[in-house]
Amino acid sequence: MGPIIILVTLAVIVLITIISNIHVVPQARAYVIERLGGYHATWGTGLHFKIPFIDRIAKKINKMEQVADFPPQPVITKDNVRMQIDTVVFYQITDPKLYSYGHATPMTAIENLTSTTLRNIIGDMELDETLTSRDIINAKMRTILDEATDPWGIKVSRVELKNIIPPKEIQDAMEKQMKAERERRESILRAEGEKNSAILVAEGRKQSQILDAEAEKQSQILRAEAEKQSQVLKAEGEAEAILAVQKATAEGIRMINEANPGEGMIAIKSLETFEKVADGKATKIIIPSEIQNIAGLVASIKGVAEDEQRG
Repeated sequence: MGPIIILVTLAVIVLITIISNIHVVPQARAYVIERLGGYHATWGTGLHFKIPFIDRIAKKINKMEQVADFPPQPVITKDNVRMQIDTVVFYQITDPKLYSYGHATPMTAIENLTSTTLRNIIGDMELDETLTSRDIINAKMRTILDEATDPWGIKVSRVELKNIIPPKEIQDAMEKQMKAERERRESILRAEGEKNSAILVAEGRKQSQILDAEAEKQSQILRAEAEKQSQVLKAEGEAEAILAVQKATAEGIRMINEANPGEGMIAIKSLETFEKVADGKATKIIIPSEIQNIAGLVASIKGVAEDEQRG
């Protein structure tokens, strides 16, 4: 029984050893393998087996993009303003072997490199330029860090200035300046508004005057048209009245001519007309010769009649 137990024990130990040396590398991971103390291989995603007591996993690498948020670093601008700036570095490990053997502490090296690079860039800028040139600073730092970390198997994809913290007195001065700028803009906007309002009022008055003038003009035209129409109607009425009188006169003459009146009737009508003319208002009357003859004839007739009565 003793040898059997020993064999079973050895078989179990061998099985456990084999199972323990089977490794599955997950997605976006890489294992750096050393054999007898030296670099042997880099395992990618999948199933792998290492030789017991000879191979070992030296380092497990995360190949996904990562973020390093470094604490604020003191920097001095070109115009001698001291401030604090913290940065955020986005990086990715592209070569696990170089990352494992290129530098002993790559992240500490990146942090120190970020700090020195930031001091060099800010040292060539004044305060106002620093506050308004974030994109330029980010681009310069990314280029410098990417070149410096390339031998370490690291790819720096982006660098961002997270916060720029100037001294308290500078912040107070900036706040006052911003307040003054806001007040200036408010005054400009208010002046522009008043100007536009005055322009609109003037335009309104101008349009009102134009409309009043147009209305007055239209009113005068309408009055003139009405007066003209009234005069036309009046003239037409007078013309119709004259025409009616003339028609009546012509009709009277026609009727007289048809009646064939005698000279006596004509004389009587003439005398009636003369009586109407000499109604006592006129001071001088000119009697036509025809009426004088008729008057003489009447007087003669009247004398003959009186003689006959006396005889």
